[in-house]
Amino acid sequence: MLQEAIDLQKRAVEELLSQAAYKHEITFKAPTGSGKTYMMADFMNRVLSQQSNVIFLVSTLSKGDLAAQNYDKFCDYAECGYFPNLKPYLITSEISGEERLFIPTDYNVYLLPRDLYKKGGKLMQGAMENFLQTFTLNTFFGGLDKKIYLIKDECHIATNNLDSLSEKNFEKIFNFSATPNLRRGQNPDVEIKDDDAVKARLIKHIEFGEETDTVADAIRKFEEIKVNYRNLLGVNPCLIIQISNKDKADYELNNVIFPELNKAEHQDLKWMLIVDDDKACNTNDSFKAKKLPVSRWKDYAKQNTATIDIIIFKMVISEGWDIPRACMLYQVRDTKSLQLDEQVMGRVRRNPRLLDFETISEPAKRLATTAWIWGIVPEEKKKVFSVKLFDEPEDITNELKVKTTKLKPLTEQEGFNLQNFLNSQSALPTYSDIFTLYRKLDKADGIVKDMCYSYSDTIEKWWKFAEHIDSISRESSKYICDYSQSMEVCKDDMGTPILSSFPTASLYVDNGNYVNISDWVWRRRDGKDKFSFDSDAEREWADILKYLSFRNTADGKAQAIKSVITGKNNPIAGRINIFNEVEPEKVNPTNKYLWGKNFLYNSEIRFEYYLDGVHSSYPDFIMKDHNGRIHIFEVKSVNISNTIAGGFDSEKYKVKVEELKKCYKQASILTSHIFYLPVLKDDIWFITQFINGNERTITKEQFFDFVIA
Repeated sequence: MLQEAIDLQKRAVEELLSQAAYKHEITFKAPTGSGKTYMMADFMNRVLSQQSNVIFLVSTLSKGDLAAQNYDKFCDYAECGYFPNLKPYLITSEISGEERLFIPTDYNVYLLPRDLYKKGGKLMQGAMENFLQTFTLNTFFGGLDKKIYLIKDECHIATNNLDSLSEKNFEKIFNFSATPNLRRGQNPDVEIKDDDAVKARLIKHIEFGEETDTVADAIRKFEEIKVNYRNLLGVNPCLIIQISNKDKADYELNNVIFPELNKAEHQDLKWMLIVDDDKACNTNDSFKAKKLPVSRWKDYAKQNTATIDIIIFKMVISEGWDIPRACMLYQVRDTKSLQLDEQVMGRVRRNPRLLDFETISEPAKRLATTAWIWGIVPEEKKKVFSVKLFDEPEDITNELKVKTTKLKPLTEQEGFNLQNFLNSQSALPTYSDIFTLYRKLDKADGIVKDMCYSYSDTIEKWWKFAEHIDSISRESSKYICDYSQSMEVCKDDMGTPILSSFPTASLYVDNGNYVNISDWVWRRRDGKDKFSFDSDAEREWADILKYLSFRNTADGKAQAIKSVITGKNNPIAGRINIFNEVEPEKVNPTNKYLWGKNFLYNSEIRFEYYLDGVHSSYPDFIMKDHNGRIHIFEVKSVNISNTIAGGFDSEKYKVKVEELKKCYKQASILTSHIFYLPVLKDDIWFITQFINGNERTITKEQFFDFVIA
């Protein structure tokens, strides 16, 4: 193994140790294939060599067999003498009883598979609490007086049940992932950059195929390098093909992949289809005749000497399945998820000769450090489009004006005085040290931290604030979550409400989900009317608003969305144009309708809400109808294809939606605007509407009728 790779891993572990000395929660990001499990073991070994009162609980959040894989690796590392302080133990369902989980206590690394702490499982019905208390309770109470360090492997995957235990039981929390979830605050504290890992030969660099390349091109390329891979590296290479879920999968298999594989020139290729249903898995290899479970197929397929050339899969190997011999990926499905793309690309980026890389020839080194990928657009090649409001932007910004809202801190509550509040708190029985107080303050949300540093002009004030931070946090949360008290319309220095509109210029990243729109507020700088949206749900809602732009009422009297005429002689027209239903395309090209995407860049249209801290909701669309009413839309979806793979948590999603509802309900009172949360489930829209604080759920047809009336 190259010294450069060893040094890179060593520096990362040392940085983890350094930050662990003073932080409660740390996120470590490293590309898939860079030795994340090895560095995790090295980190634990170093901690355990210095702190005998620490044990590690390694929760593997992936749905695969990652816990067992990590356990096997940790055992190997310990037995080979790499990390002799590790004493791993794999927690399994076989050792859980009716009331408690029986686990021997003479180990220091416990691996916990995700399936054991799922909702409703025995482990989460008291057994886990009993297990943790056995270690953490003082010896006087029959415990072992240990500190538990929790490691969340693949931390980007949401785990409400495990998270609910964290605060009380775990001394420190370490998040490990190639794709930490930034939306949940998993900002990397320690990171191995992709470029650095490539330079150190830990992972392969990527050669992206052309957008026009087909699966046939990928198979031909695979056959080109197959012989060299065997001769130079002593490894049978593998091409991975990722297909879509559900109905699209059958189409892709029967119309794209198998027609190519069934051609005479590819009859020597061995393929394996791995899907969620064991009965639907298949292969043309003689291995199938052994009638082994699919898990054994997967174990066989990842071996360097396996004869499987092509592995076809859905999403079942995005995490937790190491297959270093895989060197090519052809993605048929369009994930619309950067996180999933990175996870899947990691399957083909492992260096198959990492440990003895110095001993192989230069041509072999080039081959071992190259991955070929089709169907994923590299981030640096994604197109960014500039947009601006039409020729007379002030015509639009003067006509469409939106009041926005913000949340006030506790210190602005009428009648509240922070000094009096602190003086009213009971004296604490014991005093904390400064490091404990700092950790408590560091874990508080931003509003509470700001309160602390605004108030604390002396060390004595800082200390008193930090000592009572739990009480302050509860009081702050109680106040700020009551939007009837904490929410206010944004105002200028003179106390006048600020009226925001679309920025005159913005931009967006091309994420697919296209709609051609020529009569809304935006135009692309290149003159084209093809716009991209972030999800299928957004695209569908844009189509709905586009439809309203030219839909007549039943008696043909009015248009739904107010028009703006941008001709120089008609700066603003208060009239509504009637379209020809037979030939709706024959529209005066100067007619632009007052609706548009609230593109994030430069946008000032946002509304604050509270969810473990203050966040800003930037609604997806803003519209002004022919009656002069402002409509504000935040589009959501509960369809899996519209969520970040691996990171979708229905419970947290529901909590966020409910908090947005509370926010929009109060904002509708303060601003007099009409707010909507359209949620797409399967093919049906469930639309929550807020008018002056009144909430109702309507259908798409009821929404049409309301806007057009």
